[in-house]
Amino acid sequence: MTEMSVRPGVETAVATSHSPRLRHFRRYWQLYVMMLIPLILLLLFKYAPLFGNILAFRRFRPGMGPFGTDWVGFAYFERFLSDPAFWRAFNNTLVLSFGNILINFPIPIIFALMLSEVRNVKFRKLVQTISYMPRFISTVVVIAILSEILSPSSGLINRFLVDVFGMSPIYFMNEQQYFRPIYILSETWQFTGWTAIIYLAAITGINRELFEAADIDGAGRFQKIRYVTIPSIMSTIMVMLILNVGSLLSLGFEKVLLMYTPSNAMVSDIIDTLVYRTGLMNQNYSYATAIGLFSGVVGVILVSGTNWFSKKVSGESIY
Repeated sequence: MTEMSVRPGVETAVATSHSPRLRHFRRYWQLYVMMLIPLILLLLFKYAPLFGNILAFRRFRPGMGPFGTDWVGFAYFERFLSDPAFWRAFNNTLVLSFGNILINFPIPIIFALMLSEVRNVKFRKLVQTISYMPRFISTVVVIAILSEILSPSSGLINRFLVDVFGMSPIYFMNEQQYFRPIYILSETWQFTGWTAIIYLAAITGINRELFEAADIDGAGRFQKIRYVTIPSIMSTIMVMLILNVGSLLSLGFEKVLLMYTPSNAMVSDIIDTLVYRTGLMNQNYSYATAIGLFSGVVGVILVSGTNWFSKKVSGESIY
């Protein structure tokens, strides 16, 4: 009798505890179905390819399976670590990435701070719209624009140098010394406004009472930026820094490939172009996978190290 009387009560309690979840799911099941689409894409294109990293330890032979045939261990890692072409690409990647971070990481922050101080709302919106529009221009179009502007025969820059200073035309897109400045400055033009949106959103979320208190204390505009705005968005700045450092070895592959020429190959050949040339063009998939896996592991180490350093210094981290 006791057992029969307790069991229905337990089942009722379980049904009651689960009923809000069931009601919520039944009410919003369309949203959960829609969520399946990006989830499937994430699993299919981000996580499923991780199994392909086994090729870094196995010899791939065409027509004999996608995961290789013979186990070779770390043979491909030893091979590329002793390859001068890899170390040249590794050095080019680091120099280009550090230069890009050094210049293009603080510029969106400064731009967002300046834009937030503009009192004319219409002008601020106009500048913001114009600044982030280049983000939607295709990389191919960006390189085509650069090629036209920097053309040695009809480019605006060369026409100005020839007509005003009497200089000989310069083939900017083909010279080694101009490759890195052109890449970094084109990134500045294309992504400053887009990245600044993140910092503008963080600035908008700052409690207005902090600025009112600063006004009462007699703080000027620059003092408010220094002591209120920047400390308030420091968490956003550190998260963006961690993400930038994490992608240190993953530059804009398309842009570098489109700017690549045999004449500037000594400075434009990066890890991504080396993997592309080795894997797809030479069909040496195992060797290219080993290089790509090494780059990914270094990226994880950089993210973890930067996250730890950020947590120690500022108390801010992403995990």
